[in-house]
Amino acid sequence: MSIAEIKTDGSPSAGTALTDQLARMRAAHLRDGPPDRALRLDRLGRIGQMVKANREAIVAAVDADFGGRAREETLLAEIFTTLSCVRHAKKNLAKWMRPRRRPLDLAFKPARARLIPQPLGVVGVISPWNYPLYMALSPLVGALAAGNRVMVKPSEITPRSAQLLAEMIHRHFTADEIGVVQGGRDVGEAFSRAPFDHLIYTGSTQVGRKIMAAAAENLTPVTLELGGKSPVIIAPDADMGSAVTSLVRGKLFNAGQTCVAPDYILIPRGQVEAFVSLILAEAEKFYPNIGANPDYSSIVNQAQFDRLNAMLAEAEAQGARVLTAGEGAGRKLPLTLLLETTEAMAVRREEIFGPLLPIIPYDDIGEAIGHVQGGERPLALYIYGRDRGPIERVLEATVSGGAVVNDCFLHAGIEDLPFGGVGASGMGHYHGREGFETFSKLKPVMYQSRWNGMWLLNPPYGARTKAMINLLLKR
Repeated sequence: MSIAEIKTDGSPSAGTALTDQLARMRAAHLRDGPPDRALRLDRLGRIGQMVKANREAIVAAVDADFGGRAREETLLAEIFTTLSCVRHAKKNLAKWMRPRRRPLDLAFKPARARLIPQPLGVVGVISPWNYPLYMALSPLVGALAAGNRVMVKPSEITPRSAQLLAEMIHRHFTADEIGVVQGGRDVGEAFSRAPFDHLIYTGSTQVGRKIMAAAAENLTPVTLELGGKSPVIIAPDADMGSAVTSLVRGKLFNAGQTCVAPDYILIPRGQVEAFVSLILAEAEKFYPNIGANPDYSSIVNQAQFDRLNAMLAEAEAQGARVLTAGEGAGRKLPLTLLLETTEAMAVRREEIFGPLLPIIPYDDIGEAIGHVQGGERPLALYIYGRDRGPIERVLEATVSGGAVVNDCFLHAGIEDLPFGGVGASGMGHYHGREGFETFSKLKPVMYQSRWNGMWLLNPPYGARTKAMINLLLKR
């Protein structure tokens, strides 16, 4: 039975099947040893071929799961990004696999040393629903490049995409190369407790804590890609028109259901009303007639839709001023600005993951920095402005998983930049070389020369040894 065929229904046998398949994959890894570059390139190539061959099926599956997902968004955020990371890995694989020389202190010479990248074994990937293909395949590409075998647990919230992923992988890979495990929360819990050689989870901070605790039972190393409240700081001298265009594009892509989407905007107090007018007009220009607009994506399911509406209702009940860019329909929510909010409101405390956007005024850049410093460290931070002084001040004073100056959102798709959070927004990195290294053991190896001076330190410790130690301590 292929792992792609394992679907759990809560029964103990399903968890056993998962454990058994992991054991088979680990045995295959030990039997075959680290794959050479040719096999790794072949596996990466199969990922690319698989995605290209199933492009229309991927678009259809994601659209069906969301109840309306813009075709262009799926092509860009699922297809293009996956193919981009495959191309990047194939191009750089030889360089990444090469042993790396490390210098030695004079006291250890004429020995030499180097780092040898080795695959860890079997990597587990727990992927989210908001980008169901890319967020499953991006870490998988890094793990394959590093020479590992991989098991993927896609989100049950996007079942058609999960099933398509399982079918594609089943057709292109053997069961001991890559497996897809489908199921609900019980499967996710069993998956996170399995003794993988590395586990990567992308999702909420709340669930991330549980994943880390479960993985700790086996001392499984984890990479956690979480979320949080990614701030935008508009400097007083920012190009307002450019900033508004960028923010509408970034915030409303996938209807705000992106871990690095702008979560709130800090703006000089005197510019609030002008900014609000501009951003509402820009949103209506980009997305007219939202309810019937195929370019605008739906909220993924009713539970998420109800959560966002509850946030909005609570804020309104507590005195927030609410302004929308057009009218929604079904599960399509328009850009909704919230002014005069307070820290007591969920929209200010919790990650939004939708098209709601609090606008918070500040009186000087130090106050804006203090607001960011007073919260959990975010996954992303965006700063708009012309003067490099305030920009550098913000970048130096704040800690975030990543940052973008005069744009937003785009850094997450750049393979040459490591992607990861810090603090409550996650730990560890992947993408590109950092992904290869995350899923590798960089084994340090020292090569001792036949002619070396270690005999000078042999016991019994007499005058010669003491003289050598004194010499070493004086250096």
